Amino acid sequence: MSEVVPGELWARLRRTTPARIALGRIGNALPLGEVLDFQLAHARARDAVHAALDTAALEAALAPLPVLHVESDAPDRATYLRRPDLGRRLSDRSTALLAETGTRCDVCFVIGDGLSATGVQAGAARLLKACAAELGDLAIGPVVIARQARVALGDPIGEALGARVVVMIIGERPGLSVHDSLGIYLTFAPRPGRSDAERNCISNIHSAGGLSPEDAARTLGWLLREALRLQLSGVALKDDQTPALPAKDPSRA
Repeated sequence: MSEVVPGELWARLRRTTPARIALGRIGNALPLGEVLDFQLAHARARDAVHAALDTAALEAALAPLPVLHVESDAPDRATYLRRPDLGRRLSDRSTALLAETGTRCDVCFVIGDGLSATGVQAGAARLLKACAAELGDLAIGPVVIARQARVALGDPIGEALGARVVVMIIGERPGLSVHDSLGIYLTFAPRPGRSDAERNCISNIHSAGGLSPEDAARTLGWLLREALRLQLSGVALKDDQTPALPAKDPSRA
């Protein structure tokens, strides 16, 4: 039986995780390649936080779905990052716009830039369409694109549109492994003042080894129907659906 030397063991472990482990060293420093890789990941994360969402391009990608545009009470990105509370409140203009819409629906989808407009730009349209396909038997309101948005901004939007459930698709806080991840937050009977304990979250949705949009949509579909059946969401609503079994390999029969 051959022995596994430490270097081979670390190499195996590195293949199982995006974490920065066993980077090696040159003298007392990291190898140049690892330093440059870290700097690139850090730059991408910073860019994702500060990037502006191209709302026109996102609306085009969502076609033919009807779209409304709103913004939070944070007037610009710098204020948004310093004042999370303003990102949870609608601007006066947006409040008036939604009051004039006069729609009622089972589900209202909100797409918020959050802390990664990069992730929203890259994947939100595909994710929303996958979610809508899972909910074809429900009344879905117009898609709301929200700038300078925090998760709780979905509460006043959902209330204004008379939604039984609001689903916020938002850019997640970027890290040094993933800078373009999306999260889904589901809230039953949305209204200002809802706490995070009253929401269900599906996170880590991205193309670099994360949850696929289609898998996230299936999970959302199950949770949303349970939320409507039980008339609740959050910690009281557990994702206890039976996991799908892998298809049987006929060659092993």
